[in-house]
Amino acid sequence: MTEPRTSKVAVARKTLKADTPTGPVEPIHEKPRSAYGAKVNRRAADRLRSGHLWVYASDIESMELPEGDPPALLPVADSRGLLLGTALYSPSSQIALRMVSRSGLDEAGWLELMANRLRASIDRRKSLLDERNNACRLCFSEADELPGLVADKYGELVILQLLTKGLDSAAVRETCVRVMQKELEPTAILERPDPRMRELEGLAAPSSEPLFVADAGTQVFSTQFLLNGLKFHYDANAGQKTGAFLDQRANYAATAEWARKLGGAAGRALDVCCYQGGFALHLAQVSKQVTGVDSSRASLEVAERNLDANRDRITAQVDWVVGDAFEILRDWSEKEKFDAIVLDPPAFAKTKRAVEGALRGYKELNLRALKMLRSGGLLVTCSCSHHVSWSDLEGSVASAAADAGRRVRLLERRGAAPDHPVVLNLPETEYLKCLVLEAE
Repeated sequence: MTEPRTSKVAVARKTLKADTPTGPVEPIHEKPRSAYGAKVNRRAADRLRSGHLWVYASDIESMELPEGDPPALLPVADSRGLLLGTALYSPSSQIALRMVSRSGLDEAGWLELMANRLRASIDRRKSLLDERNNACRLCFSEADELPGLVADKYGELVILQLLTKGLDSAAVRETCVRVMQKELEPTAILERPDPRMRELEGLAAPSSEPLFVADAGTQVFSTQFLLNGLKFHYDANAGQKTGAFLDQRANYAATAEWARKLGGAAGRALDVCCYQGGFALHLAQVSKQVTGVDSSRASLEVAERNLDANRDRITAQVDWVVGDAFEILRDWSEKEKFDAIVLDPPAFAKTKRAVEGALRGYKELNLRALKMLRSGGLLVTCSCSHHVSWSDLEGSVASAAADAGRRVRLLERRGAAPDHPVVLNLPETEYLKCLVLEAE
């Protein structure tokens, strides 16, 4: 989502009246009145009362701010002055307010609430960790009632991302470290910035020093982690997102299982936009030959290291091709054949306005893939664009199938792994869509 650098917000001259909270009251450092805060229009108030957590800058009717630097927390009221709760404030973002409480809350109360929610978030994930999986998302921002806070576990390392201006404080970092250190006993806790969000939120670059290290003499920036029993290398200073795509963990395993069921064990598989080889290495457990395609040579070098680390479990011939996926598929679509194809491109639509172009891209990739897929073959096609709906994605694949003269049968609709939960009141939490198809 493209966020403007500035917003037009009228400044109120009168103090907001923080009356009775409209939602469940959290009895933590209750603060019924404030000398400053934001009033939002009816549209935003209705959205908040329905369970959403965002207020856009354009929905703010008036705002009273204290002198000095903008506060991290702001009381939020409707146009009548009735308190809606407390929000993290982002003065530079289109998403100006992110609700953290349905009641009044000061900094001490917020830090206590944040610690409790982070602890609960980690506790919900512990059942997902076992001898085959020692990596997962520990906290998923709004989905865990901690807007802008993302934490991932990679083996003994924990990676923290603070993606909103209101979280950019020493007190927040200290609280996160204290909870994660006690709950997980990691070797190290590192903070990894998101360059795009840092720019949009007006955040300074965090320190490159670890937030926590159990042993000062230990190498803390790289490790190896397990997904579905396969080994993957991790480097905190490289890669996309926090370093790997943990949200596809369950889809990796499902794809390998469907390839086995459809008779791909003796066949040939293709992983397009393979990054560090997640789908490719899982398919290599059930296929005879696998090819991974990606535009990043650095990512493919990591994929090769991952392949070497799993030689005891993989007997397939695996090769990597660096290049533009569209160009490669256009070249191969008339001469190559595969039994299983995975399409996992980057987000084509980061804004609503980009959806039309994104759907053309999805159709093109699926069209080329269907031309290369043998009858009875497996097509797994993904979109990680929130703005692209299920019907959008399915429509683009259906159109591609019609142009290719193929009939495709839907086997499964899949989303992100359970550590990336979808909250029905927050449609933005459902971003990853995965269609498992059989082509006749």
